[in-house]
Amino acid sequence: MRTYKNILSEEAFLILHSGEIPEVAYYGSIHYLTEDPEGPLLNIEPRDLISLEEAVVHRYRTIILRDLIPGNRDRSIYRGLKRCTANWKRLVNFSDKRSIDISSIRKEVIEALKDFLSQEIMDVSSGKRKTCINCSYSVLTELACGLGLSKDDLPAKEKFEGLRN
Repeated sequence: MRTYKNILSEEAFLILHSGEIPEVAYYGSIHYLTEDPEGPLLNIEPRDLISLEEAVVHRYRTIILRDLIPGNRDRSIYRGLKRCTANWKRLVNFSDKRSIDISSIRKEVIEALKDFLSQEIMDVSSGKRKTCINCSYSVLTELACGLGLSKDDLPAKEKFEGLRN
């Protein structure tokens, strides 16, 4: 027999393994749990949504970091810095609305971005590969500022643009 807790756990699992916009899966889960005639038609309290919200945050973390792993640059799962920026903004928006602390994820993403850019610059400059950067410098600075970095933490615009040419 499925218990209330098991039903919520199953939905959290689905969100963790959802597609590119976990927030859509979150709202789909809430609809299924509370309104869908084929769902369990639960009366959910805000505290019961915590596991689902944590799943959304974890999924965003996963897909953001996926796009900052140099080893993923040539894989079909890679979406690039442009999508990484969009997903970071979505995560911040979602967590701000719910007062969820994402400071530890922010630190991870900052380090991953710095490492990614260093590796990309080194690989492209040495001729090992063509760049995978799919965004403008302004999008990169938007991501950096959203993370709490300054332009000084990024490669110079000329160096960045040189990668893309």
